[in-house]
Amino acid sequence: MVGIPEAEPFHGTGADAVAVRGFLHRPVSAPRAGLVLTHGAGSNCRAPLLVALAQAFAARALVVLRCDLPFRQARPTGPPHPSGAARDREGLKSALQALHGFQPGRLFLGGQSYGGRQASVLATEAPELVAALLLVSYPLHPPGRPRDLRTGHFPELRTPTFFAHGSTDPFGSVDELERARALIPAPTTLLAVDGAGHGLSRGGRASRPPADMVERVVDGFLSFAGEDGASRGG
Repeated sequence: MVGIPEAEPFHGTGADAVAVRGFLHRPVSAPRAGLVLTHGAGSNCRAPLLVALAQAFAARALVVLRCDLPFRQARPTGPPHPSGAARDREGLKSALQALHGFQPGRLFLGGQSYGGRQASVLATEAPELVAALLLVSYPLHPPGRPRDLRTGHFPELRTPTFFAHGSTDPFGSVDELERARALIPAPTTLLAVDGAGHGLSRGGRASRPPADMVERVVDGFLSFAGEDGASRGG
């Protein structure tokens, strides 16, 4: 993206000595807020959607750390194991602690699919960590199993939450997500992307998302989080 420096490889640890691995996107001006972004169960922090979102947020004066969850640091392929979910949340907590060194002000946490699910659970466990959540393609249930809902923690979620969801996502319909977010006592909003699937694109999961859709997500989240005055970096 014109006017935005290249992402820097990042390796560090949080206060709990959980490794943080990913890429840091710095805005050209002083950051107004910070955002940690993470990936889904079958992906990593190099996912085209995460890269596009990180670049767009950096262009709006946020410092962004897109990171690999601990399960992905442990092995390059394969899904996470349920027994490792708590460790993955510790990884997100460490990433937030690491980002705090670059942005001592407001921090946000976002994730696609599994990453967003663990971000939302972490927010119920430690609500003081972030000012708002960005949940992209939240996996309400496994495809074809609408009764196996992953919303048990929603009534305990008191962090403002922005959902971005494709209308053809097999992990939950827009109508299902509307019903689910009614369980959350905190402010929420939903950006529905017509014709988009689980990667918020009309192609495969690895397809680069359309630029106009990325801008809709970024603009919508910043407005929701009260950061819509952030200036563009180039």
